[in-house]
Amino acid sequence: MEAEAAKYIGAGIACLGMGGVGIGLGNIFSSYLTGALRNPSASDGQFGRLILGFAATEAMGIFSLLIALLILFG
Repeated sequence: MEAEAAKYIGAGIACLGMGGVGIGLGNIFSSYLTGALRNPSASDGQFGRLILGFAATEAMGIFSLLIALLILFG
């Protein structure tokens, strides 16, 4: 196998983490909406945790993209 082909395969595998981030974000927001619809008075108290979970999950997606770019162009 050529080194260039291995770089493309490795970058593609590294991008699989971005799919996991999409699933995780959907799970975070669906859980928040489910809880907010069941108990609307507690939804304001949980909004900060929603944003924190969103930021942490999105950071993992950006990290996955960074690793893929480092593999491609490094």
